[in-house]
Amino acid sequence: MPKGVLLTISAPSGTGKSTLINMLIREQPEFGFSVSYTTRKPRKGEISGKDYFFVSPEEFTRLIDQDFFAEWARVHGNYYGTPGPKVLDALNAGQSLVFDIDVQGAAQLKMNLKTGLFVFIFPPSLKILEQRLRKRGTDNPETIRTRIKNAEQEILKSSLFDYWIVNHELRTAFNDLKSIIRAERLRSVNFPGLPGRILNRE
Repeated sequence: MPKGVLLTISAPSGTGKSTLINMLIREQPEFGFSVSYTTRKPRKGEISGKDYFFVSPEEFTRLIDQDFFAEWARVHGNYYGTPGPKVLDALNAGQSLVFDIDVQGAAQLKMNLKTGLFVFIFPPSLKILEQRLRKRGTDNPETIRTRIKNAEQEILKSSLFDYWIVNHELRTAFNDLKSIIRAERLRSVNFPGLPGRILNRE
């Protein structure tokens, strides 16, 4: 069985990353999300093991010390982490996973897992990004300025990623993303023993 694809997508806020990921999962339902660990309390309707693995701060710290996480961060006073062994087991079983993650988390994943597709989504320009954020109508002017400043820093770190997509137009960007995934699935390492089978020697 071919290994699953580990797809990591990062982008400045407002670039269309979440929309592209939702389009991908609708069209290619074999992609799933990795279930993260967190120390925050479950919200109404959330199920441990499905939405998150909910653990205590002490348990999370113990797992950090055991190098259990492929990446982790503290956000708004709570810890969040991606379990490295579970991710690798899923990939080896043929499950494909998509990560919607920031640049810092992507860097940790790439360093620790040493596998996967790392894709960065660019806006056509910072000016267009600002226009999109204003049109979205969910942020005040100060928050928008902060998001633009953060976008500048994220773009400066984009060399970490294997593939770049500029989201001028959503459908074109989505087709580019699918092409990257298709190329990954056709890599020779995903077909061990194929030459021998073709030659009827296995």
